[in-house]
Formats: sequence, C-alpha cells, structure tokens
Amino acid sequence: MSTQTAVLFLAATVAVLLAAGFLVRALTGTDRGARSLKRRFGPEYDRTLERHHGDSESAHRDLRERLDGYGGIRPLPLEPAVREHYTAQWTTLQERFVDAPRQSLVDADELLTRAAETEGFPDAGRREEQLAALSVHHPRHVEGMRAIRRARRSPSASTEELREALVHARALFEDLMATGRSNGTGAVRPRSGRHRRRLLDPKGSGA
Repeated sequence: MSTQTAVLFLAATVAVLLAAGFLVRALTGTDRGARSLKRRFGPEYDRTLERHHGDSESAHRDLRERLDGYGGIRPLPLEPAVREHYTAQWTTLQERFVDAPRQSLVDADELLTRAAETEGFPDAGRREEQLAALSVHHPRHVEGMRAIRRARRSPSASTEELREALVHARALFEDLMATGRSNGTGAVRPRSGRHRRRLLDPKGSGA
C-alpha cells in the first residue's frame, strides 16, 4: 500500500468515525430530551403524542413551547379562608349533581378556572392558555378539566359520563387546593397588595 493510499484510507476512517460520533450524540441527545419530557409530563406526554398522531417531533415541540411559555409561573398558595371557600363550593356542586348534573359540570369548570386564576395562572378570558399552563404544572390531572369541558358540551353525554368527568376533575381540584401546603407542588412568589386583597375576597375573583 502506497503512502498516499494509506493517508486516504486513514482520512476516510477518521471521517466515518467522526460522522458516527455526531450521529450517536444527536440520537442520544434526542433520546434524553424525550425522556426528560416524559418524566416532566407523564400521561400528558402520551396524550400530546396522540393528538399529534404519533409525530414525536411535533409533540416535543408542543411540550417545549408550553414549558418555555408557562414553566416560569410560580403558583401562589391559597389563603386558608379562600381554600375553605372553594372547597365548600366544590362540595355543594357535587351534592347538586343528582338534580342538575350538567349544571354541576358548568359550575366545576368555572370553579377550577377561578381557582387557577387565583393562583396566578392565565385568567378566565384566556382559557386555552390557562389549560396549557396547567398542563405544565399539573400534567397528571389537567385532563380532568378537559374531561368536564368535553362532557358539558356534549348533548349526548349520559349522566354516568357526566359523573365520571366530575370525578376525574376532582383530582385537579385537589391538586390546586394543595398548592402552598407542605405537600403541594407550587412554589411561592411575593404577592402584591392588590392580589392579596383579591385572594381574601373570593366573591370578588370573578365567575
């Protein structure tokens, strides 16, 4: 083998090894990113993948956009009086379910929306944004809000389907009520005086 042939062979070998190294790093980097998203979003990861018809690239982009847009929200803890007020409202709407199941879901949707807004998530006028933000901070139970919205909009939903949606939504409600407690997932950020006054006046937080 001539010197020139040996040099060309060596250069080709190095090029192949470098290309393989780049490929491995790219693949493992993508895999790590997917694993990280799966850990962060849990069942919400699978639901997002399904909504994108199995297109993992689109699903990952969707989830990363949510993280970028809403991951910085630091949910406010609820004042005890506000938590008690919301809990009493939830108990009441559950008790009314037998007589007015569909209205109970409407009330549950409004209560979840109001509680999320009180904690610093996007307000009731931006419900889709609020839902996206909740999917980042409560990914294991945010489907409960979607469930009651689907059920309340469906004219063919049976009473049992309405009941199941309400039960599903309760997990998200309990998550929201736990924010700021020792076992809650939300962090604390300073409150403005205006926000503190709104928290202490549940009736003034809107429907």
